[in-house]
Amino acid sequence: MSQIPHHIAIVMDGNGRWATRRFLPRVAGHKQGVDSLRRCVRACSERGVKILTVFAFSSENWNRPVEEVSGLMDLLAFALGREVPQMQADGVRLRFAGERSGLSDKVNASLQSAEAATAHNSRLELNVCFNYGGRWDIAQAAARLAAAGEPVTEASLDRALALAHAPDPDLLIRTGGEQRISNFLLWQAAYSELYFSDRLWPEFDEAALDEAIAAYQQRERRFGKTSEQVAAPTPGQRAA
Repeated sequence: MSQIPHHIAIVMDGNGRWATRRFLPRVAGHKQGVDSLRRCVRACSERGVKILTVFAFSSENWNRPVEEVSGLMDLLAFALGREVPQMQADGVRLRFAGERSGLSDKVNASLQSAEAATAHNSRLELNVCFNYGGRWDIAQAAARLAAAGEPVTEASLDRALALAHAPDPDLLIRTGGEQRISNFLLWQAAYSELYFSDRLWPEFDEAALDEAIAAYQQRERRFGKTSEQVAAPTPGQRAA
């Protein structure tokens, strides 16, 4: 497949609805969502994607029922213990982006341990946005610059964001049928290609990923330029 996106970001939506339709507790949908994420990580790696960023828990998700939030926290700790050894074997580097001060000591220790264990992997970088919000990200970046006495510019803000280590996403996918980005990567997604899938996240498989990539390959990425400018050869490049 030509023109594989270097960086894919995904809003993994639909776990709760998947469970509800099967008369299961919502946390069962989140457990199924972990399996779907494992499948997606493997598929991205096989297709040559270098960075995958997923929205696992937003700063607004604290408003959900207490039992669901508690189940998600327990699931995170369990999933890390189960998945990290395989990530080490597969060359996947795991990073977490989000506000950690509101998380328990147990969860924070799990995040730090997983990051340290996979720090030397380079085949695929998996960024998990946990307790994250796009507005929070921009605000915390501005606050960091202000505290350091640095001027706030586009370049300085970009360096202070939670995902400063990664280039902006080429393709942003949202599953579950909703057509909005829900406070995810507001700054970084300025020129991302958007793709909305009607499949619930637990149903998003390799074929669905290929459909999203194929749609991306049909797009013309102009970044504010005209089609003629994009098609024109760069200085020193001979026209085909």
